[in-house]
Amino acid sequence: MKHYTKEDVLRIVEEEDVEFIRLQFTDIFGNLKNIAITANQLENALDNACMFDGSAIDGFMSIEESDMCLRPDLSTLEIFPWRPQQGKVARMFCDIYHPDGRPFAGDSRQVLKKVIAQAEALGYTFEVGPECEFFLFDTDENGKPTTDTNEQASYFDMGPLDGGENARRDIVMTLQEMGLIIEASHHEMAPAQHEIDLRYDEALVTADNIMTFKLAARTIARRHGLHATFMPKPKPGVNGSGMHINMSLKRDGKNIFADQDDPNGLSREAYYFIGGIMKHIKGMAAIANPLVNSYKRLVPGYAAPVYIAWSITNRSPLIRIPAQGGGGPRIELRSPDSAANPYLVLAVCLKAGLDGILNKISPPESVDCNIYQMTDAERRALGIDQLPGDLLEALEELRKDPLLLEVLGSHITEHYLAAKEDEWRRYRSDVSPWETREYLSRY
Repeated sequence: MKHYTKEDVLRIVEEEDVEFIRLQFTDIFGNLKNIAITANQLENALDNACMFDGSAIDGFMSIEESDMCLRPDLSTLEIFPWRPQQGKVARMFCDIYHPDGRPFAGDSRQVLKKVIAQAEALGYTFEVGPECEFFLFDTDENGKPTTDTNEQASYFDMGPLDGGENARRDIVMTLQEMGLIIEASHHEMAPAQHEIDLRYDEALVTADNIMTFKLAARTIARRHGLHATFMPKPKPGVNGSGMHINMSLKRDGKNIFADQDDPNGLSREAYYFIGGIMKHIKGMAAIANPLVNSYKRLVPGYAAPVYIAWSITNRSPLIRIPAQGGGGPRIELRSPDSAANPYLVLAVCLKAGLDGILNKISPPESVDCNIYQMTDAERRALGIDQLPGDLLEALEELRKDPLLLEVLGSHITEHYLAAKEDEWRRYRSDVSPWETREYLSRY
């Protein structure tokens, strides 16, 4: 993380011939927003004088109390590599405040910062590495996105089978120019599906990096005549896009999930962290899998988790302990998808894991065989539960989890639940092409 001062930011903007600065923030649904200012207005913005109308943002404020203030995080200053080299464009992520200086309760970035502060008070640093999956589809003659693709590539294929190879390479190079470290990138299982893995970092930096990744992917894809989508399941019959979250806790720079004396190499804190995640995962689904479409991904047969279990040796459970690299063990949560708000996802993951540690919540025994091949009776005998089957069930589980509601706060809880329940109602009232195909000629 960079540690710029106000003077550093002003100097860099002048030296690099930056003409526009985008002050970016994220709404409660994970959509990136921004206000663009010119360089001559930057000093005012750095003095927290950039106001905007919060009533215009879904889930923010009513028209009666709509004035909001953006406070730039100076450490997030980056120049967009894809913009002109004369009159450059830069960005900073912002936190949102009321005019009187109170933090805005609907700012998901500050929700994550609050939980991070709770972890730091216990001596912990939360580090996360995300695996970001997405599709690169063709656009039509008007430049609008489609779900069409001419490629038939699969896992780890390369060009010419991988028709998005060049676009993916340019996305990676662009992200690296912006200071992100990319551990790996490759073609995924479905045609036109890709994955880019970001190096682990402290949780707030990682959440910012995920938002940067999405913006860069969409921008660079468009330059290649493609559309990058983070819709979890854009096409039936193929794998959906997840955003696996690899987590570790450090104290004094050491990974506290490691214990060489344990048969699995895991400490008691690691087991308790897993236990906390498993305890709260049903309610977490409403945040980690936020769309009606999210639950089309969470079905058997497409490499996405369905059952609430953990393992070291196989990939079918919800939680996996990957093979240890140089940094020691990490806990991989496989259910979040690419449409989720990363600030809220990481906030609920950390809070649930801390709950496990503080209350010594032991997980059940690991399940080291393929859960999908078990019968219902075998899963019941092992006490294996499953994730919510649709968005409505996930919202009901969230309502029943006071710890998660505390993390979100009353403002986000109220607006998020209302918006998602409306999304469910609109989905329920729609007539899908499947229904027409299935019933129109028969009944």
